[in-house]
Amino acid sequence: MIQLTATPVSALVDEPVHIQATGLTPFQMVSFQASLEDESGNMFYSQAHYRANEFGEVDLKHASSLGGDYMGVHPMGLFWSLKPEKLLTRLLKKDVMNKPFQVQLKLYDLELIVNNKAASAPKASLTLERWYVAPGVTRIQVREGRLRGALFLPPGEGRFPGVIDLFGGLGGLLEFRASLLASRGFASLALAYFNYEDLPAKPEVTDLEYFEEAANFLLRHPKVFGPGVGVVSVCQGVQIGLSMAVNLKQVTATVLINGTNFPFGIPQVYRGKIYQPFPYSAQLISTSALGLLELYRIYETTEVGASQYLFPVEEAQGHFLFIVGEGDKIINSKAHAEQAIAQLRRHGKNNWTLLSYPGAGHLIEPPYSPLCCASMTRDLKLHWGGEVIPHAAAQEHAWKEIQRFLRKHLIPDMTSPL
Repeated sequence: MIQLTATPVSALVDEPVHIQATGLTPFQMVSFQASLEDESGNMFYSQAHYRANEFGEVDLKHASSLGGDYMGVHPMGLFWSLKPEKLLTRLLKKDVMNKPFQVQLKLYDLELIVNNKAASAPKASLTLERWYVAPGVTRIQVREGRLRGALFLPPGEGRFPGVIDLFGGLGGLLEFRASLLASRGFASLALAYFNYEDLPAKPEVTDLEYFEEAANFLLRHPKVFGPGVGVVSVCQGVQIGLSMAVNLKQVTATVLINGTNFPFGIPQVYRGKIYQPFPYSAQLISTSALGLLELYRIYETTEVGASQYLFPVEEAQGHFLFIVGEGDKIINSKAHAEQAIAQLRRHGKNNWTLLSYPGAGHLIEPPYSPLCCASMTRDLKLHWGGEVIPHAAAQEHAWKEIQRFLRKHLIPDMTSPL
């Protein structure tokens, strides 16, 4: 009897799943197919083809895919190779608390697959649950003063290291990374800063005092360790995370994922200081062969006069973790990170770590998330970049390093191997 098993059936999205098929004919060719429907009804699909061993078994932990969406030994390939049925669609979890993503896994005889379509019913199937929050994590809506966001607290009495989570140009409130960080033991504040509730849709300046209020709010919470907090930031959020590290003594550990070492778009202000945005060169916007916009060349930070726009990173008292995808087509994040590191070195600083991933794109997300190499954002077709397999490896490695970095610098007396 053919059986398809997955262990665990229900798990956090950053946990691996062990998938096996048994009861097959020795050396039978089979196709594993995965599908997922997001909260907006968009479908995502993946498939991989395998040959059973002499015992009629396929164990994805050891077996090599011979075709489909990836080749080689990749136990979680069916998850990170999911592709949208509708092009330019990004998989984003919105309701992290109440329901998981459900992944339908089906096993077919490869001989009955015609033009990537199944010509018969699957030999076996099952449904997996992929959660963004662990049991016992609580979510608290934050509307304190002008602060808007969601605070996620791990189960237990605490206290816990505190982290502010910042996303980029989408605006609104994205919670999936903060909820996962809380599931891993961090008191995590998903912080909105524009285009959410009564926050301005298109702010004219970035007021750093808003983020200082967020740091103080977190530090006042009885379940949060002091004296410092961490920041996890990506894309547009990086310019804020970096400025927080420079200006706020409360920030002692800052994760910077694919961003700049200067403000862009609008000025930043803090207690009388004004950081002017770096002027961009519109003529350096490029378009890929598929008509996707690429923006990674628009800031020429090596030109004469560019240094006046760079953040004085040497003034930061905390530690930096720079994470860059070398295949990023939106921001030249490797060059910007290396420029910030050179600036730190010139001032005798060694408070930084750089993780640079060849083949990874802009949207480095939690492990096993599908690569989104392009999507429609604000009516623009943006090329985020990245290659499927190296991007997946980068996400898995970076997630562990982010947690290790935050624990090291937010709980100095604690050594916690992952």
